[in-house]
Amino acid sequence: MVRPPRRRVRPVTELSLPLVLAVTGRTLAVCGTALVVALLAGLPIGIWLGRRRFRGRVLGVSLVNSGMGAPPVVIGLLVSMLFWRSGPLGFLEWMYSPRAMVIAQVVIALPLVIGITLAAVGALDEDWELQARTLGIPRGRRLWLLLREIRLGVLAAVIAALGAILSEVGAVLAVGGNLEGETRVLTTAILMYTQMGQFELALALATVLLGLTLVVAGALTVVQQGGRA
Repeated sequence: MVRPPRRRVRPVTELSLPLVLAVTGRTLAVCGTALVVALLAGLPIGIWLGRRRFRGRVLGVSLVNSGMGAPPVVIGLLVSMLFWRSGPLGFLEWMYSPRAMVIAQVVIALPLVIGITLAAVGALDEDWELQARTLGIPRGRRLWLLLREIRLGVLAAVIAALGAILSEVGAVLAVGGNLEGETRVLTTAILMYTQMGQFELALALATVLLGLTLVVAGALTVVQQGGRA
């Protein structure tokens, strides 16, 4: 009996380097866009909720707190229903696209940014703004000083939001579909290769994801601790 020649098993780095680079780049693009949008929307809302007292504020804060603990897969389901072909925004044809993934991650990150910013503003002296007005500081200058006062809280919001969206898999899988070359990111690729039994590729991608998380969180922590000095 003639046995077929054995195929040479290539090392994992040779097999996976282009894949790792592509998936990592897509992950950074999607997560980076979602983080920027969440910060641009969440910081003003958090500052406004922290500085203002109005009817319905308790309800608004409760919704923010609920959003901080919302299951990501439920968020993915709701976004999917929104962009599904028969959904209210189905005409945009964003389902199974990076845009839908960004929106899902923004919905996940936004309550974290708002909630942590709100807490940082609430920790300030209640007379802070009154003192600033008494000193005749212009409104724009007061806002800049406020951002400086809560900068550590803002950095904490960035760390929390980025950690949440970098490690998220349920929502992006629901709205993105893990399509090769289009919507496959690190978390969905790790899940897929683990289910396929290709643990070398899964481990390589997991190492990259862990490295990204440690580098970003470490850099932001250094900045945060430096701000305390």
